[in-house]
Amino acid sequence: MTTADFDDALLSLGLARVSEQAALACRPLVGRGDEKAADQAAVNAMREELGKLDIAGTVVIGEGERDEAPMLYIGEEVGTGNGPAVDIALDPLEGTTITAKAMPNALTVISMAPRGTMLHAPDVYMDKLAVGPGYPEDVVSLDMSPAERVEALAKAKGCQPSEITVCVLERPRHQDIIAALRGIGAAIYLIGDGDVAGVMHCSDPDTTGIDMYMGAGGAPEGVLAAGALKCLGGQIWGRLLFRNDDEKGRADKAGIADLNRIYARDDMVRDEVIFAATGVTSGSILSGLKPRGGFIETETLLLRSKTGECRRMSCRHKLT
Repeated sequence: MTTADFDDALLSLGLARVSEQAALACRPLVGRGDEKAADQAAVNAMREELGKLDIAGTVVIGEGERDEAPMLYIGEEVGTGNGPAVDIALDPLEGTTITAKAMPNALTVISMAPRGTMLHAPDVYMDKLAVGPGYPEDVVSLDMSPAERVEALAKAKGCQPSEITVCVLERPRHQDIIAALRGIGAAIYLIGDGDVAGVMHCSDPDTTGIDMYMGAGGAPEGVLAAGALKCLGGQIWGRLLFRNDDEKGRADKAGIADLNRIYARDDMVRDEVIFAATGVTSGSILSGLKPRGGFIETETLLLRSKTGECRRMSCRHKLT
């Protein structure tokens, strides 16, 4: 398939509907304390809606390997099979714990690109670093210490390190990063879950107040975040992390030979991409599901890298 076959304008509207239906399926489970049920509801709805699209889609970032996930597993074919060949990266519910606890920033997330242009990231951890648009290429790097990254970004921004805010996933594994950032005087925005949203915050620091994202999270989410930043602007780098031979085997199965490679944004998403995210719970990026009489209102962020378009779409869905 060529990029010319990839009609991103037409496909993007269908992708938004996929994201919306996954979010709507989660509504009865917001705040109910059942993470697995919420995730499964989103998976089922996303899979059903994908089946209506005229695409020959292959899931390259999904819910896990085929023997681990009954639906939307890596390698699963989706769509009617009659349209263009595409790669699909998805997280049917980014923030299962957030949804179960009715906390902010739970999203349904999906992106699409021409076949063979997305990194087939194995289900392992990835060390991630991201900044927003407007900076020189490689202004910071994964080889820098956390303090050096803040200093370099502050210099490029023309401010003091104490004026830089870094988003970090609140996990015990990040204690050293947090201590280093505190030591240099940077502000830290801690999140409990949802690092795709965390990275996306960097794309609009004037609104979110967040300049940088760093820390280890899921590699599949790294590819999704790279797709969002390719549309919104910004830089992201990722390096796969392996805890054992089984995880190295997953990388080998995904065709990854260099286990130490650092992937830049355009290494993870190598061609034009479209991206959709719908709010499940309200947060700093999107409004969550809202009842409006006999309707449910959704808000969806729909992005196209080809044009740089960023649409915020509100839609009323009739209750059935």
